[in-house]
Amino acid sequence: MEPPNGSTASQLDTCFGVFNASDGRNNTQKSITSPWFSTAFGLIGLCSNLFALCVLLSSSRKLSSRARSSFLVFLCGLVVTDFMGLLVTASVIIPYHFIKFAWAKVDPSCHLCNFLGFSMVFFGQCPLLLGATMAGERFFGINHPFSRSTSISKRRAWSIVGLVWGFSCLLGLLPVLGLGRYTLQYPGSWCFLTLLPDTGNAVFCLLFALLGIFSVLLSFIFNTVSVVTLCRVYHDRESVQRRRDSEVEMMVQLVGIMIIATICWMPLLV
Repeated sequence: MEPPNGSTASQLDTCFGVFNASDGRNNTQKSITSPWFSTAFGLIGLCSNLFALCVLLSSSRKLSSRARSSFLVFLCGLVVTDFMGLLVTASVIIPYHFIKFAWAKVDPSCHLCNFLGFSMVFFGQCPLLLGATMAGERFFGINHPFSRSTSISKRRAWSIVGLVWGFSCLLGLLPVLGLGRYTLQYPGSWCFLTLLPDTGNAVFCLLFALLGIFSVLLSFIFNTVSVVTLCRVYHDRESVQRRRDSEVEMMVQLVGIMIIATICWMPLLV
């Protein structure tokens, strides 16, 4: 083995140290799926989120139930997060598939790579944390309805969403602040956390993975207990049937969110 020259050694400390951008660009140029494929799916995702957001905003104006209103706030936060995640990441990844630009020339200081890596971590962790927050709110609302005098107000619900965004933002900034680093990933179109055995990258990877797994497991526990509780009391007095129908509808949505998050994220996190 030949010792690395000066340029190679310097690259090891940048976002190109793990993935050879120039080689990957030549080797994968013909094997990458058509850019129109990713563009079409990106547009479908953006349009779907816009439609969902319009429906949620319209529904929130017509509701008088505080519990349902706070749940819709969390749901709006989830949809906005997903929409912005698609918009931000697609604005970098899709142009790459069309242009096939060389990262080392376009982004020699790794600012764009760090931004994309931050976006992947931020918009990846946010839905998991919001799902766990929504599951916890419904758990206490269903199993301990008299432990609080009133349901969460819209302002407090938005504050909780803001706290989740802030926490995810701090998590995503850790590599920029020195704990781990973001590097270019195969096939050279995106950046993410680095799976290397050194201490900084290992700690950040474990922190990201364990936090995500904990969020999914917490959602599973909260949702399971809430569903069991609703099944036990659903056929009680007729006077509260309408309220329970609303709670069942919210739980069906939560379980759907949990299933999607589990299928999409758990294999990667594990």
